[in-house]
Amino acid sequence: MHAIEVSIPSFRSEGSNIEKGYTVFKIEVLMCGRQHTVEKRYSEFHALHKMLKKIIKPLEIPSKHVRNWVPKVLEQRRQGLELYLQTIIMENEVLPKIFLDFLNIRHFPSLPKTESCGSFETESAYYSITSERTLLFLRDPYLLPTTNDMFSNMVIEGVIRGIFYPDFQPR
Repeated sequence: MHAIEVSIPSFRSEGSNIEKGYTVFKIEVLMCGRQHTVEKRYSEFHALHKMLKKIIKPLEIPSKHVRNWVPKVLEQRRQGLELYLQTIIMENEVLPKIFLDFLNIRHFPSLPKTESCGSFETESAYYSITSERTLLFLRDPYLLPTTNDMFSNMVIEGVIRGIFYPDFQPR
């Protein structure tokens, strides 16, 4: 299961007439508690589908040939495209790089645990998205706190003792 949720809540028509006009779909992407929006035309969905067919077996995409300006048909297309994206996420354990690029999701290859550093350049078409907890300090925890700190440095001392003095027994 991926920590990605995708929806297409709305669309809008661009252009002044039927021949030159097109529809833009607003895609909302929620990943690890952060949301961003991507706007794509149907032609971009179609290009994604053609590339995905080479890698995986995606659900069929809604028909390309519809009357762009009929609201009921546009709503059906919106629902179909939303289902298409959600199905790709649900049916694939590892999401293709091209799909992550389409959704403007940053992706990094998973490195083996024994490798502490390495190149992010790879020819693989797949990337794993993982969710790992991170500890972030607003300032260097190894420096002594300033004298006007309202809280004691008990947490910092506990972390330092736990890391550097694991066998330490308080009196």
